[in-house]
Amino acid sequence: MTTETLWIIVAVAVVVLLAAVALGLVLRRRRRISLREPASTAERTTYRTDTAFDFSTGAAVETEGPAAEPEARPAPAPEPEPEPEPAPEPQPVAPERNGAAPAPAEDIAPAEGRLERLRGRLARSRSGFGQGLLGLLGAGELDEESWEDVEAMLLQADLGPDTTSELVGTLRTELASRGVRTPEQARQLLREVLTEALRTDADRSVRALPHDGRPAVVLVVGVNGTGKTTTTGKLARVLVAGGRHVVLGAADTFRAAAAEQLATWGERAGATVVRGAEGADPASVAFDAVKQGAEEGADAVLLDTAGRLHTKTGLMDELGKVKRVVERQAEVDEVLLVLDATTGQNGLTQARVFADVVAITGIALTKLDGTAKGGIVFRVQRELGVPVKLVGLGEGPDDLAPFDAAAFVDALLG
Repeated sequence: MTTETLWIIVAVAVVVLLAAVALGLVLRRRRRISLREPASTAERTTYRTDTAFDFSTGAAVETEGPAAEPEARPAPAPEPEPEPEPAPEPQPVAPERNGAAPAPAEDIAPAEGRLERLRGRLARSRSGFGQGLLGLLGAGELDEESWEDVEAMLLQADLGPDTTSELVGTLRTELASRGVRTPEQARQLLREVLTEALRTDADRSVRALPHDGRPAVVLVVGVNGTGKTTTTGKLARVLVAGGRHVVLGAADTFRAAAAEQLATWGERAGATVVRGAEGADPASVAFDAVKQGAEEGADAVLLDTAGRLHTKTGLMDELGKVKRVVERQAEVDEVLLVLDATTGQNGLTQARVFADVVAITGIALTKLDGTAKGGIVFRVQRELGVPVKLVGLGEGPDDLAPFDAAAFVDALLG
């Protein structure tokens, strides 16, 4: 064998080896989705919703059921009687105003306009959750190790074992049936599956409109540090911006700064604030706030309650008392539980305890600022049957938005 022939053999072997390596890289790239985002998808990193706040009355309005279908007749009547016109739907009855609401100390951004500018700061959640899942869902069938990674990511995001098991099963089925091959296909699949998991038949509207000649009563509960007073103030701003007269009740009389903080929110928003002396009976303050709201002809009374007591009385006992005392003169229309999105399992434990005492009707999820795992939304709705109605998206006074499942999932996926 000549030297020239030997070099030719070596060259051919090198070419074959390089081709095999290139083919392997191509196959690997087809199975794994790149974690890099094209510039055109930059907007997906934000929580953006154009959904306006949805407010409703707390009283159930009795309506007549659908008319019974007429019995079949052997021959059509020559002149059938016209169907009666449907009665107009009853509208919320606003209480007669006996006093003017205080003027806001600052401008309040209109709810619809500012929703377009709100941004969720979910960068960390996105990189650790959404983009991680997108990186695992590649072309073809995933091996068991990859599915274990998917399951681990869902559990780390606090979705819980039941929800995680259900989602993994759905993803396995859909991934195989759809033949996912591209990042966009994987994103669309995840978006549909996660949005469906957040779907609920429960009403997400906040029951804060007057009815039966009296203001709506909203009880805001939660442990200290979750942003309870801040959420109460932000909700007041939304209502005032919509032309509503709001009364705030500072029923957290055991935290020295709570009443002052709520008074500041009231002054800035243009809401009446009812407060008592430090250490006063919270139920008494709440009762007085509802009474004053009725006297002023307010549209809504928002009651900020304690998250921790400095007495031997249990917090839950005190909250139960507040609700019972208030209901001597007016039904509590909405009980909003404020949860810190960063607390995960602890937040769910809190939700269960509060639900047992005050019959929670909705969740306000705060601190969606980049550190939130997000899975608490799935678990609260599934395990308690209570819808998430509001989300806090930042530190600004108008950074409160209605919860929108599709927008939330888009933010998680990036």
